[in-house]
Amino acid sequence: MLLCELCGRKQLALTRHHLFPRSRQKKPRFQRLHTKQEGMTEIAMLCKGCHGFVHQILTEKELEQSYHSIGALREHPAISKFVEWLSKKPPGFEPQLRR
Repeated sequence: MLLCELCGRKQLALTRHHLFPRSRQKKPRFQRLHTKQEGMTEIAMLCKGCHGFVHQILTEKELEQSYHSIGALREHPAISKFVEWLSKKPPGFEPQLRR
């Protein structure tokens, strides 16, 4: 059974989150520091709630530079608090995120 890699809830539809945002992979800085293979294969499986919240809180540049691992995402104060709250919700619960 697949679990969301952030909140740990199961029995959810999961989405693919590129730990290195695709929009940043053609930037010279990314190409200097990482391989193309790394950019395409470093993927986390997240529930829609966690995935949406990550993109609501962090910019693509922040994701590329500082938050390109599950561990780093878990350490972000706002994401940590959200994940702790969401992990206690039932499997079918979908949080309403502000746009």
